[in-house]
Amino acid sequence: FSDFIYILICFHAMILMIGGHTSYAEMPLFNWIQDTFGLARNYYDRLGHFAQGFVPALIANEIIIRKKIIIRRGWRIFFIVFTILGLSAFYEFFEWWMALSTGDSTTAFLGTQGDVWDTQWDMFSCFLGSIIAILGFSKFHEKQLEKENL
Repeated sequence: FSDFIYILICFHAMILMIGGHTSYAEMPLFNWIQDTFGLARNYYDRLGHFAQGFVPALIANEIIIRKKIIIRRGWRIFFIVFTILGLSAFYEFFEWWMALSTGDSTTAFLGTQGDVWDTQWDMFSCFLGSIIAILGFSKFHEKQLEKENL
């Protein structure tokens, strides 16, 4: 992978590790933001889902370019964004199935924080992350790959 992707993977790993350590609904910095601005929820979960769309979209972009899987840029963007959205939806189904199969309180397991639209917001955050990554950073990313003669 390019240095750009390795840096993004590092940031994404930090987001995942912090969320795994503190739980996405109880991240201290975002609790402070929630309290300071009188927000109804801790938004670290949304940041995590945004990153789950942003970073994998650019990883997929690099793999597809390197392997010459989809040559035309427009089709590559379409494929990546909707694949990321599909994976996000699958992950939300997986969370739901795990909550049902374990018999645990789905609110505690899923971390919905009382938001009935949490699953939809999670998928939208991931979708938005993939769109911003591809439309905002893919040209920069492609120039980085050209410097490596790919």
